Amino acid sequence: MQRRSVIGAGLALLGLAGAGGGYALWRRRSGKLPLPALPPLADEAVFLADFTRPLPPPGGPMRVYHIGHSLVGREMPAFLAQMAGHGYESQLGWGTSLREHWEEGLTINGYEAENAHPRFRPAREALASGDYDALVLTEMSSVEDSLRWHATPNYIAEWAKAARAGRPDIRVFLYQSWRNLDTPGGWEAQTTADLQQFWITEFLRRAHAAGSGPVHLIPAGAVLVAAALAAEAGQIPGVPRRQAFFSVSPEGVPDPVHLSDLGAWLVALTHYVVLYHKLPEPLPVDLLRPDGRSFSLAPEAASALAERVRAVIAAEPGTGVRL
Repeated sequence: MQRRSVIGAGLALLGLAGAGGGYALWRRRSGKLPLPALPPLADEAVFLADFTRPLPPPGGPMRVYHIGHSLVGREMPAFLAQMAGHGYESQLGWGTSLREHWEEGLTINGYEAENAHPRFRPAREALASGDYDALVLTEMSSVEDSLRWHATPNYIAEWAKAARAGRPDIRVFLYQSWRNLDTPGGWEAQTTADLQQFWITEFLRRAHAAGSGPVHLIPAGAVLVAAALAAEAGQIPGVPRRQAFFSVSPEGVPDPVHLSDLGAWLVALTHYVVLYHKLPEPLPVDLLRPDGRSFSLAPEAASALAERVRAVIAAEPGTGVRL
């Protein structure tokens, strides 16, 4: 039995494994797994020298490892792999923080369900193998909670150091996610503000002080905002509203945060441009989901969305890309 199954079964008997991180909170309060102190902000000039330094374009398809949760999911990495012709594996959970992925004493909610597929590989084993050209990390989407309760910068640094121990030349990226559509203050305004305040300053600049080394940014949240605003301005053919990028339940209930196939395509394309320093040619408009079902996108819509991806990445110096 996987270690997460053993932990989860024991916690269920204790009533500590429910949603909301009850076990993690109990461990913190008991003093058995103290939350590490956040590192200071790295010197700005030193941080920016690494963060804004361009990476050389890769020479061909890479092998990529993903650590995250349902905003990574199965569809987005599968779409990305088809765009690039590369191999990949992942370790996922439900709303999982990087701390929960790292600490052996914490459970990962949804571990068995989210990793029940052929592309699962345990994270520590994967990175120790040296098999990967790139590591893509993401944090739980509640950025304030992740910083306060999960010490995000510390664990960005831990994962980056572990990856480079297995392979010194591995490229490490942080995938920026997004707020819920119903976020007070406005989804687009909050997602936009979070990019600098949390993803760059609080997460990456503090992680740099903790020894992460260069970690570059995949600005998927910024791309989603740009695409949603363009759609609602009538600039994306056949895509009239922001909800098109987000899923809808079988009962017709709109999901405020999880991606539709169109959203997964857009976020996969964002990953592709950051990883490979270019748009794919031709743009992929016919892909297969992991379950074998097809996804197709009109070429006119694909072209309009690709332009938003290119523009966002070209304007963000922390991606490691110069377009």
